[in-house]
Amino acid sequence: MSETRRLRLAPWLATLALVAVWEIGCRVFAVEEFLLPTPSASLAPLWEYAGAIWHNAVFTLWVTLLGFALAVVFGLLLGVATGASRLAYAALYPMLIGFNSIPKVAIVPILVIWSGIGAVPGVLTAFLISFFPIVVNVATGIATLEPELEDVLRSLGPRRRDILLKVGLPRAMPYFFASLKVAVTLAFVGSVISETIAGNRGIGYLMVQASSSFRTLLVFAGLLTVAAMGIGMYALFAWLEQRMTGWAFRGQQPIG
Repeated sequence: MSETRRLRLAPWLATLALVAVWEIGCRVFAVEEFLLPTPSASLAPLWEYAGAIWHNAVFTLWVTLLGFALAVVFGLLLGVATGASRLAYAALYPMLIGFNSIPKVAIVPILVIWSGIGAVPGVLTAFLISFFPIVVNVATGIATLEPELEDVLRSLGPRRRDILLKVGLPRAMPYFFASLKVAVTLAFVGSVISETIAGNRGIGYLMVQASSSFRTLLVFAGLLTVAAMGIGMYALFAWLEQRMTGWAFRGQQPIG
């Protein structure tokens, strides 16, 4: 079997192994279903409650993607501004670290006070939690431009803006697309957290309602749904990364 085929099969085989261990472990140790259902049992509610799960999953998806889109726009702009100036990098980076250290679940009640329950807190939480990786990666990609390369470019006469647009930004693109894979999965975390606290729709809200009546199978079905959406979006941005920044992996076998 070729190296490429092994790399493509590896995540599927690892997932099947995890599911098998989970299924066998629950059956061997006779774990009660309301504590930890088997994967096969967790799939049943996906069919039984298909309408409710689909309705809430679509809501969670568009809330997540809206917050993620805002994070991409503002994260890219701030990342460029931060990475292009050493002064801005030194001034803003500690502030970004401090902001990222704040648990986003603690911000949700404040967002509810500002905007009420519903989609808005979910969008803002998804934005806040996925904003940081994009800013940091773009700023790092631009700020780590080799001084020798900058000296050579300046000796050729281009303006600082030309160096940023034609060298700095293309160099930061692998960092940017790599950050998108991380940020989009974090956006799902943010939106589901918000839905569990201040939502009236969405997978998080569905899971809270199910757990309040001890319907553990439905809770795990919700978890599997969020996981599937997260994996799907990760795969999409991994594909975009290969299409847009394939030159950065030339001579390598990318894994992602």
